[in-house]
Amino acid sequence: MGLGGVFIKNSLPDTSLEIMQEKLSILKEPFLKSFNPSVKSRKDRIERVIKLIEENSDQIHAVISKDFGSRHEQLSQLTDTLATISHAKHVLKKVSSWVKPDRRKARFPLNLLGSSAYVHNQPLGVIGIIAPWNFPISLSLGPLIEVFAAGNNAMMKLSEFVPETSKLIDELIKKYFSEAEVVVINGGVQTSTDFTKLKFDHLVYTGSTAVAKKVSASVAENLVPLTLELGGKSPVIVSSDADMKKSVGQIMTGKTVNAGQICVAPDYTFVPDSKQDEFVSLAREFVQNSFPTIKNNPDYTSIIHLNHYERLNSLISDAKEKGATVVELNPANEDFSQQEYHKIPPTLILNPSDDMEIMQEEIFGPIMPIKTYSKFEEVIQYINHQPKALALYYFGNNKNEIDTVINDTSSGQAVMNEWGFQYAYEDLPFGGVGPSGSGAYHGKEGFLSFSHNKAVLKGQKLINLWSLVGAPFTEKTDKMAKRF
Repeated sequence: MGLGGVFIKNSLPDTSLEIMQEKLSILKEPFLKSFNPSVKSRKDRIERVIKLIEENSDQIHAVISKDFGSRHEQLSQLTDTLATISHAKHVLKKVSSWVKPDRRKARFPLNLLGSSAYVHNQPLGVIGIIAPWNFPISLSLGPLIEVFAAGNNAMMKLSEFVPETSKLIDELIKKYFSEAEVVVINGGVQTSTDFTKLKFDHLVYTGSTAVAKKVSASVAENLVPLTLELGGKSPVIVSSDADMKKSVGQIMTGKTVNAGQICVAPDYTFVPDSKQDEFVSLAREFVQNSFPTIKNNPDYTSIIHLNHYERLNSLISDAKEKGATVVELNPANEDFSQQEYHKIPPTLILNPSDDMEIMQEEIFGPIMPIKTYSKFEEVIQYINHQPKALALYYFGNNKNEIDTVINDTSSGQAVMNEWGFQYAYEDLPFGGVGPSGSGAYHGKEGFLSFSHNKAVLKGQKLINLWSLVGAPFTEKTDKMAKRF
């Protein structure tokens, strides 16, 4: 997630490593005295996140649109502000139960003698959050909610690719929170690099796999644990018995919401040999109905920056030069050679080969390669030979195929006959596997990720068990040890 290059519309000044270290020291100070904030204080912080968003949502939507060049405020409302508020309200309902000790059974005969055992979920301390540009609220304040639920403080590095949004969130955080609770850090590449050198108690990074390797290497110097939410090439399988109209509608929604600049966007689609023409026809119909015009249509999101726009166009050119059929879904036949907002119409790449760049890297845009197949088993074999994806989508009703997708493939999420709403289920963990991420947040899994799961044993006082099984070792102690 979070692809994009170095062209920045309005760069933010760097924050020095020394200033970041000073702010981190302030955030760590409370944990030198106590590691158990009350549930009331945790809820108060989460409620302030909700208040921050609700009282400033119009301004937030406006600056996101400004940073993108063109992104409808209703899209930001749906995917950023309302999504985060819904998440926060769910956590508010659950946090009181999450913080309770998780009782575990003491083994025989300790349980008969009065021993007790449980897991105490304790705050880790200060959590670092590196947020991307594509959903700058839900992917910064979203993790912050579970960080607060677990009793931690936080330091957030926001994206320089959405400078107006990042500046506004910095101002709002300072208004609703103290520097002893959460701090926003803004800046460019050097600030991001220095941020990963800080001695956090845990770091959450959302972004590309390539950058994640650098982040992992940097935090290893301080042995900082990581949660990585990345992306990769999420495949789609359309079964022979799928409802094609509904399936294509879902798939093309995933490619046009935020212009496909989403980590869970479908990256390439398998369709049966006999269904490719139908897919193309239905995709054309979907775009015609959803975006009768594109170039100056505020409903259709811009590509975030010039270099990302050029990168996507180069993927299309490379595929065309290597023999793919390129189908541009451009209902009004608009000319995109001269435009202000770096828009790319939805584009299908038919018959892609693995030597094409578009099949080798995450697309992160409104371009969809279509591969055909004759046997379902070939699709599973192909997917299993690719790097593990963040999501795998299946459209169809064949129970055996569904079971195979769930049991015989590996991905962060497996989603049947739906796109994108796996993130809306607050009780489901959100994360990848292998190169698409490690660890998870969202719901209880997020609470646990940002907690130290401390084992607690309260021993019994009746007898000294070591006197029965310890030295000097005899036949009697041997028999007693075997009984235990």
